[in-house]
Amino acid sequence: MTTPIFDFVKSYADKNPVRAHMPGHKGRGIFDAYKYDITEIDGADYLSEACGIIGESERNASLIFGCDTFYSTEGSSLCIRAMLFMIKKKAECEKRIPRILAGRNAHASFVNACALLEIDIDWIMPLKSESYESCTITAKDVENCLSGKDALYITNPDYLGNVSDIAGLAEICHRHGILLIVDNAHGAYLKFLDRSLFPIDLGADMCCSSAHKTLPVLTGGAYLHINGNADSFFKGNAHQALSIFASSSPSYLILQSLDLCNDFLENEAIKKKAFIKTTERVSRLKNSLKKSGFTLVGDEPLKLTIKFSNNRDILGIDRYPADILKDEGIYVEYHDSNHLVMMFSPLNTEEEYERIESAFKKLSGEKYSTEPDTNLNIDRERDQDKNQGNSLENNNRERMLKPVQSMDFKSAMLAVSEYVEAKDSIGRIMARPVLSCPPCVPIYMYGEVIGEDILKYYTGKVAVVKE
Repeated sequence: MTTPIFDFVKSYADKNPVRAHMPGHKGRGIFDAYKYDITEIDGADYLSEACGIIGESERNASLIFGCDTFYSTEGSSLCIRAMLFMIKKKAECEKRIPRILAGRNAHASFVNACALLEIDIDWIMPLKSESYESCTITAKDVENCLSGKDALYITNPDYLGNVSDIAGLAEICHRHGILLIVDNAHGAYLKFLDRSLFPIDLGADMCCSSAHKTLPVLTGGAYLHINGNADSFFKGNAHQALSIFASSSPSYLILQSLDLCNDFLENEAIKKKAFIKTTERVSRLKNSLKKSGFTLVGDEPLKLTIKFSNNRDILGIDRYPADILKDEGIYVEYHDSNHLVMMFSPLNTEEEYERIESAFKKLSGEKYSTEPDTNLNIDRERDQDKNQGNSLENNNRERMLKPVQSMDFKSAMLAVSEYVEAKDSIGRIMARPVLSCPPCVPIYMYGEVIGEDILKYYTGKVAVVKE
């Protein structure tokens, strides 16, 4: 497959040109990437109105994914904003106020975009057995909730590797005449399994996919996918929607990596060998850990999630298993007091899998429980996040009641606010969602009245609307 962006930039850089244009490093720096970092010079196309080499590369990606595909150099967050903007714009054209039904484990970018665009949300709350990172949504669950909505918005796969029945949800959404939009940030590879789990193939109208999470793409590279069966309004407005929220100076390093990824994905032999082989290897790793006594959750093929009662209670010392793994040179995607998450791709080596298995064998010999402990008493001051000055905890003590919305999202976002200690925030109105990144899933949203349960999950100061 052609790689027009990469070919153009390489040809330009190899000419050793006089760079009387941005960026200021002029192609010189401490590593080779500087040479290939350019801006929108003549012939380099313009991402917001892609009609040259970027347009050609996006068309290549569209052929691979079997839908209309657009590039983002600012992650799936940009694509989420763009999807919501198009829903808002379509509703405005039809003189309606848009409303979306959404799983409560939505990413902060969704929450912020809804606040700015003044889109109303009806939340589907997590089940009692679920963490804040998860929110099971089935067709049966939403059967009586879709009336008057513009779309159902779900996160699939979620941060812990749970996969929803997209086909079933798409069928019921379309039966009710609404859109299914999916935050598929963690599932860019799902198209390339033996049986595709790509949301668009299963009937979703739009989805975002973070290419950089599971494909050989630089951080920030992502796709906005639009189903060919969706209203042509969305394809026609995609570039505008992306450009409204995006920088006018996209990274050409990221664009080149997206471009080169097309060539990697287009080769059927490589595609099948790479992704099927990887899912099989991850499956063997999962089976090995199960035999060693670890409790695994989630069913995403390239994600490994281990559930602990308290994943610091190993060796009788105050350390997370993730910290112990770091001693072995192994760094995980995410961990909290109950979960440890690892993500894999075809670029992981056999030697790396073996190192992981060896490290977990050491852990499996220690005394700990993998069953939920409902009587955990955690010293939260000890857990303070040194980078963010706060701590998010997930101890299987989920909030079951839907919080009271005292102020609309946008008003709360723009209101004069102040920071108070979490214990003093109870009964106050949330002015800025409490976050930990990863997974960047808010506990309370803009304008919601904070309940006592915040003390179960958070230590630190909370932004509340000033009284």
